[in-house]
Amino acid sequence: MSSSTSTTEAVRNDTRFFGHPLPLMQLFSLELWERFSYYGMNGILAIYLYFSVTNGGLGLDKGTAVGIVGAYGGAVFLATILGAWVADRLAGAEKVLFYSAIIIMIGHICLALVPGFGGVALGLILVALGSGGLKANASALVGELYDEKDSRRDAGFTIFYMGVNIGAMFGPLITGILQKEIGFHYGFGAAAVGMALGLIIYVTGRKNLPPESRTAVNPLPKSKLYLFIVAVVAVVVLAIVLWMTKVVNPDNIDWWIAGISAAAAACYIIVMYTSPQTNTEERSRVLAFIPFFLTSVVFWSMYQQIFGVLTVYSDTQLNRSIFGWEMPINWIQLIPAMFVIIFAPLFATMWMKLGPKQISTPVKAGLSLVFIGVGFLMFLPYADAGANETPLLWVALILAVFVFGELLISPVGLSFSTKVSPKVFQSQMIAVFFLASGVGTALSGVLGGYFSAENQIPYWTSIGGASVVLGLLALTLTKPMLKLLRGIR
Repeated sequence: MSSSTSTTEAVRNDTRFFGHPLPLMQLFSLELWERFSYYGMNGILAIYLYFSVTNGGLGLDKGTAVGIVGAYGGAVFLATILGAWVADRLAGAEKVLFYSAIIIMIGHICLALVPGFGGVALGLILVALGSGGLKANASALVGELYDEKDSRRDAGFTIFYMGVNIGAMFGPLITGILQKEIGFHYGFGAAAVGMALGLIIYVTGRKNLPPESRTAVNPLPKSKLYLFIVAVVAVVVLAIVLWMTKVVNPDNIDWWIAGISAAAAACYIIVMYTSPQTNTEERSRVLAFIPFFLTSVVFWSMYQQIFGVLTVYSDTQLNRSIFGWEMPINWIQLIPAMFVIIFAPLFATMWMKLGPKQISTPVKAGLSLVFIGVGFLMFLPYADAGANETPLLWVALILAVFVFGELLISPVGLSFSTKVSPKVFQSQMIAVFFLASGVGTALSGVLGGYFSAENQIPYWTSIGGASVVLGLLALTLTKPMLKLLRGIR
């Protein structure tokens, strides 16, 4: 046995972090602070875009602002393809993770210091690229900590996901106060500080990760490196031309991101399925991943409306008065994160105790759509309420239902992606999973364009009812999916 193999085995047999390998703590901490910066910035982005110039914003139309937020979120997930490919073919997951965190920090600094739409454009591009490199590879490294059939795997990803949501809770909390009391750019600056803290913590534990994380699993021959450089330059030039000619613009960018993300996912699935480096068992599992991907798209098109539609809803419909004090608009985004922190340990414990008896991943995914559909239907009792009259406690209950669905598909989906991925496409399969989030997030911006505070009943009924029906349909596919999964649940 090589020293590298023995080191990896030692890491996987480690139980020092609440029964899990100790490196999970470093990845947990990095993701916590990265999500602090991401959600802290994202929490005030929509209102920064549509608030008037006199109130510190850019004065865009609300529908356009919601579309940009959806498109940006989709672009983050689209960028996971680049980050995962560079990890698998050029540099290894660990190096890409580290440098991506630095790029994120620089992006937040641009948002804080560069005024106007130019600062927004530059900052969002850098944060999207950095987050794309970090997201897929952080999850891939968590997967490296466990054997394929380790019963701790789903629980480990759920703990990791709890770190995500601790950051997601405190990010909007801090930036919301700063935006309300001092100004938007101080909120963006706090996001940069959060990312810097995450980097410092991560650097202290980089050496504890498995040796395989530092090398590419399927190295690109040096003779073909120029093709990668040419492709990157071509994409950048094409993007600039489309933007300058207004073929892509703030009003349709959400559709563009959704379409590109969907096309990229389809291409990747075809490449993984047809690759000569993918064996018969792996091909079968790639096929089983397709219905899970589609279910994830629907879920995230619903859930990510928290950052668009529900931010507008918080501004115009929600009663934010708490004992005479008015809650910042973006604090509605704290509520799901808080519930994840509360319920994620319970879900992790439940999966650990049930072990091989727990419900399968396809069942969890189908139920996630049912839960979030029911959540949207729960908006109906207050659909005709006046401005800022919807009780905060009722919306909190709705978001708790959202979170039950989230915990059935998001951390579980990360674990599932690492289990079904062909060996030479480890990070890239996770990137495809994130592309489902990208398509869904971009579509949340598209759907959000149809929301109207004056006519809510058709909106809540159509998207809530559709989600429940699609969830029940997904549950009927459980048996054929399990057959294709070849022993993986």
